[in-house]
Amino acid sequence: MLFMLQRFGTDKVGYTSAPIICIWFISIAGIGIYNFFKFDPTVLTAFNPKYIIEYFQRNKKEAWISLGGIVFAMTGTVALFADLGHFTIRSIQISMCSVTYPAVILAYIGQASFLRKNSDLVSQTFYKSLPKPLYWPVFVVAILAAIIASQAIISGTFSVIQQSLSLGCFPRVKVIYTSTKYEGQVYVPEANYLLMLACVSLTLGLAVVFVMTLTSCFLVVVMIMIWKTHILLIISYILIICTVELIFFSSVLYKFVQGGYLPLAFAAVLMSVMYVWNNVFRKKYYYELENKISPEKLKEIVANRNFYQISGLALFYSVLVQGIPTIFKHYIENVPAIHSILIFVSIKSLLINKVPVKELFLFHRVEPRELNVFRCVVRLSQRMLSAKREGDVLDGWLEKEKSGSEDVREFEDKGQEVIEKEIEAVDKAWHAGIVHLMGETVVVASEGASMGKRIMINYAYNFLKRNLRGSKEVIDIPHERMLKVGMICEL
Repeated sequence: MLFMLQRFGTDKVGYTSAPIICIWFISIAGIGIYNFFKFDPTVLTAFNPKYIIEYFQRNKKEAWISLGGIVFAMTGTVALFADLGHFTIRSIQISMCSVTYPAVILAYIGQASFLRKNSDLVSQTFYKSLPKPLYWPVFVVAILAAIIASQAIISGTFSVIQQSLSLGCFPRVKVIYTSTKYEGQVYVPEANYLLMLACVSLTLGLAVVFVMTLTSCFLVVVMIMIWKTHILLIISYILIICTVELIFFSSVLYKFVQGGYLPLAFAAVLMSVMYVWNNVFRKKYYYELENKISPEKLKEIVANRNFYQISGLALFYSVLVQGIPTIFKHYIENVPAIHSILIFVSIKSLLINKVPVKELFLFHRVEPRELNVFRCVVRLSQRMLSAKREGDVLDGWLEKEKSGSEDVREFEDKGQEVIEKEIEAVDKAWHAGIVHLMGETVVVASEGASMGKRIMINYAYNFLKRNLRGSKEVIDIPHERMLKVGMICEL
């Protein structure tokens, strides 16, 4: 049921789960305070640092192993930070410092007090320490809270996938923006279904402390390159924080064979998918960049062929924001016809909540002028993506152009009369009909490529591409107005 609710958006799911989580934190904090005063208030002396030294002197290896249990006791709170893509930093800070952390600390202090008088009940501390009338109510709330706590991981996964997509590091999946009010709230159906299956078999543990250690390592890089922190402070940070985290990490590795290998194996699969997709995607992009058609080359191709001119407007989608994609050359060499208005469209989704209207469309003419070829870069915000799809956005732009909107204008310095003629030409072509031309480049390894390269391109990448969404599904183009153009690209 939790995974079925994700389609309604993080804020709506949060409204329904927040009361239960609040009851849970109030309950464990209250029970902790009750046990603290009832059994042994002197446990507060455990905050004295000298006891940790004596503990290690006394228990040696067993003390080191127990550090893993301390990490696992606090792992749930780390999941809060997965929601940074969905909520503001201030809201996370307030909830962590004023609710979550105090409640968890009070709960553990109370359990420590209970164990001072009941040292034989270590494995059942939580439920045995409850006052008898509260057992069943807390039992029900605990189950509900455990289910809802997964929400942070689910929301965080959607956010990471969305950002990976924008960087070209993840295969195309459908991203639904569920809120026009709150920035960063998305729903990824494919990821939701995979998480639903994965949560049945995978457990969280080793991966959490590894993330903490990795975050500290990246923070050192930020301190050096961005903050320009004094070298003595950086060294102090490494010696204190990183050393402590590495000790904890080494302790958690002891539990690797007890289930810690599962999240690492899952992470290895995801990293392999991201590496294959990003590696081949970049090679394909650079191939298109190096083989793009210049205006001079286009003019030469047109001059050497007899073309039929079709009335109407064609939108040719491309990842390139400059130049004409090489697949267009393949198209006109096989189909000696061109529409009266041709627009090369590049759609870029930005990780911001609002794009100024004047910066939404970057529109200019492409030479040669007699062909009526234009370039349009569409820059869409998260709010716009949540409200409408790209195809509808372009139709809306054409409608505004027809009425002489000043939202987009050609960059060249031209007279008002020339601009009006071009708007009239676009308007006429728009009424004659719109066709969406989708370039489908089939990527294969070139002859003589190594075995590893052939496996990565011919099998791994193409398997991902066949089984994930194509461009037409991502931008929701009507089938009756779409024409696919195919071409083989050897890398």
